[in-house]
Amino acid sequence: MALLACLVEVLKRERMPYVAFRHPPAYTALEQAAVSHIRGRCAAKVVICIADDQPLQAIVPAHYRVDLERLRQIAGAGTLRLANEDEIAALYPEFEVGAAPPFGTLYGHRVFVEQCFVGEPEMVFNAGRHTESVCMHYGDFAELVKPTVGAFGVRPGRPRGAAAAPAGIA
Repeated sequence: MALLACLVEVLKRERMPYVAFRHPPAYTALEQAAVSHIRGRCAAKVVICIADDQPLQAIVPAHYRVDLERLRQIAGAGTLRLANEDEIAALYPEFEVGAAPPFGTLYGHRVFVEQCFVGEPEMVFNAGRHTESVCMHYGDFAELVKPTVGAFGVRPGRPRGAAAAPAGIA
């Protein structure tokens, strides 16, 4: 549990309230939400990308996917692609691949967060292992990480750029 202890140290040093917990193995953000009994929109999926040869983290709710073209525009990058597993392992050797927490700024990496997280009462994310997570208020996360907020997430079943349905229409 040394890795979780490292994250806890950062959160305590910055006086950020949080709850750390263990859960059965979960290898996707949706699985993490299910085993942790939280709403999928509060489970943060950390997507590692390479923008103009520089790593960045894109944070979206568990059930969203990242619109890479929109993220590329927001990041002001000429090129943007998903990082492969070998690159992720090299960037974050102390984390299990696929379980990096959204604290890329601690590594000098830019962090982008989907705007729908703003105002959420809680945000749950991996703590470096597929069996350990942290829950904290989005506002505290934003204060610590200072991410760039933007609209680059796509909900399932909704094409990119689709407008929301009027109130009362599903």
